Amino acid sequence: MSIDATAIVWYAAICGSLSALAPSFGGRALRLAIGAGVGIVAATLLPLLKSLIGS
Repeated sequence: MSIDATAIVWYAAICGSLSALAPSFGGRALRLAIGAGVGIVAATLLPLLKSLIGS
């Protein structure tokens, strides 16, 4: 199983950008970091989940 670095960067950018607009997490930098972290986790787990369901 290989990890697609492009997908990780993509998810981090998208989630980070979206979270920067969410006012309930505190400062913009914190929201950006949280969103990027969520995107990295999502992109990292996606290949594992796809292999578990056989896709």
